[in-house]
Amino acid sequence: MYNTYARPSKDLRTHYADVIRDLKEHNQILITNNGRGEAVLIGVDDYAEYEEYLHYRYVKEKLDEAEAAENDPNTKWISKDDFFARARAKL
Repeated sequence: MYNTYARPSKDLRTHYADVIRDLKEHNQILITNNGRGEAVLIGVDDYAEYEEYLHYRYVKEKLDEAEAAENDPNTKWISKDDFFARARAKL
């Protein structure tokens, strides 16, 4: 389970090893400055998982849009050859 810890920005310098340890344990750290949240740190592995999640969400949105277009009678279709010709032209 993820925990979120609030730490002042100076801890990045003075307690760097503790910050890294918390990140390696899949915790998140809210960096504060004068008591206000400024940034959130997450570990590299957690960031990679987040990026993968965002990618899959984007792909799902595009697939949903394609399915909606397929079912729309006003959708204008082009041939496969025209599609690839246009794609090559944009490279």
